[in-house]
Amino acid sequence: MAEYRIENDSMGEVAVPFHAYYGAQTQRAVQNFPISGQQLPKELIRAIGLVKWAAATVNRDLGQFARLKKSPLSAAQIEAIRTASWEVFQGKFDDQFPVDIYQTGSGTSSNMNVNEVIAHRAGEILLGTRPLKRSPIHPNDHVNLGQSTNDVFPTAIHVAAALGIERELVPALRRATECLMNKADQWQDVLKIGRTHLADATPMTLGQEVSAWARALELSTARARKALEAVLEVPIGGTAVGSGINTHPDFGRQVAKLLADTTGIPFVEALNHFEANAQRDGLVECHGQLRAIAVTLFHVANNIRWLGSGPRCGFFEIRIPDLQPGSSIMPGKVNPVLCESLMQVAARVIGNDQTVAFCGATGGQFQLNILMPVMGATVLESIRLMATATDVFTARCLEGLEANRDACAASVEKSLALATALNPYIGYAAAAALAKEAFETGKTIRALCLEKQVLPSETLAEALDPWRMIRPQAAE
Repeated sequence: MAEYRIENDSMGEVAVPFHAYYGAQTQRAVQNFPISGQQLPKELIRAIGLVKWAAATVNRDLGQFARLKKSPLSAAQIEAIRTASWEVFQGKFDDQFPVDIYQTGSGTSSNMNVNEVIAHRAGEILLGTRPLKRSPIHPNDHVNLGQSTNDVFPTAIHVAAALGIERELVPALRRATECLMNKADQWQDVLKIGRTHLADATPMTLGQEVSAWARALELSTARARKALEAVLEVPIGGTAVGSGINTHPDFGRQVAKLLADTTGIPFVEALNHFEANAQRDGLVECHGQLRAIAVTLFHVANNIRWLGSGPRCGFFEIRIPDLQPGSSIMPGKVNPVLCESLMQVAARVIGNDQTVAFCGATGGQFQLNILMPVMGATVLESIRLMATATDVFTARCLEGLEANRDACAASVEKSLALATALNPYIGYAAAAALAKEAFETGKTIRALCLEKQVLPSETLAEALDPWRMIRPQAAE
């Protein structure tokens, strides 16, 4: 059995691995870009497959295949293209896309990789055997009909990003939000001390503290929706520079509608194809929202890490599930590993935002941005990382959190911030002097007030009741 077969493109002969579904242009890209060993994300490849399926369907409905002056296609040939494209979308040929992320800046190599795989697979469907030499379906003339990499590739990035946000990130954020809302409800009776500047502040409940995290994640879900909205306009139909050369006037609108109907995501044809081909501002906006979500995730994970610190010499107001030994030298040490994992993911996404913004600002000249593969891969990495890490964090950390009621209660009575409640009775300056003296003597605010008879005992008990300090008090 031969190891390679010979294929031809406009530049001549190329030796292609014998059993590969791809062809000459893909092989040239493999040889030209041995850069990182990282292939384009499978989500993006599958999205290109979906765009090709939609394009073939619309070209069929518009009669474009029948109007081809050279080799018009039969109904069976069109259906073979649609079937092969759908199989790519379903991930059947994920191993047939070897082109590196760091390739030609428009994504032409990967667009042609998909075109070649679909053409080869369509020929296999038609002939019942692998047409290793020549398929009756041409990757450019048929699979790429009415299209250019310049509108297909960014359309596929938008589709892949929207699908990832809708089907992975939003559900993950919702699950985390629901979990924290439940914890907030359960812990409304756990009194503790608040902290600002990492210093003791006035009392609150652990439920109130956790409710802030739940609301932050709820807002993150809304930001994910805004991220999705930023990529709903798709460039398909603009072809090379936005003019729509070699495509039907209704092609872009109908492909966008079919993508919307198929995915349930309301994609629309770009209002101005010249802008849609030239600019990737929608992706920059999309990732800006993802960065904001990453900031929230970092904040939540870091707060849980701090409150779980200890168990003897930290706050230890929350018990974090023990998951694995934490030290190679210190026996019995357990670390907040999932907090740290999520914080690293957030750090990566925040860094990714700089990459996306830089590519958007500097990669576009005239009618095309030429840094699209790295933009697409980076956006999809951020979505995938946050969705996966949030789900793991929810299942293996948030769900198992427990309140340490004793530690929370112990911090309240000894806090100097209880003096704040005396402001309406004795004034700020006198209350501050009491707090200073309490700190210097090691006494509690309550004990010092009783000793000095600052207020009648009943009034003092009412003023220093920490449960009265956790919400506004109506005037009596």
